[in-house]
Amino acid sequence: MSQERINLNKQVFDKRQYEKVINTSFTQLVPASGLETGSTLPSVDEFFTYYDELFFQIPKFGLTNSHEYLIKTSQAYVGNDLQNEEIQALIAEITDLRAENLNLNQQLFDIQNTTITTNG
Repeated sequence: MSQERINLNKQVFDKRQYEKVINTSFTQLVPASGLETGSTLPSVDEFFTYYDELFFQIPKFGLTNSHEYLIKTSQAYVGNDLQNEEIQALIAEITDLRAENLNLNQQLFDIQNTTITTNG
């Protein structure tokens, strides 16, 4: 049996070089998100189909993954202008109805006082 000599060389990095050369975040072993595995996002139509199917399984309240979260994030994106306009219109209608109510009460009071003074 012949002996063959094999030289092994070992490359060593100091701590600063090591972090620059070697990726220690494991991104090469596990994908960071589903999109990197080749899956695709659902279309808008598919999203709303899924939403309709899952509607009653989604919690009403919660910081995330809830109807409350969907409402808050959608309002932040869309803005509250439409809601504010509706609120302002309702407030104006309430103000008008209160003024009309006050006017009718005053007329009723005047009628009662007139009846009392003419009969009394």
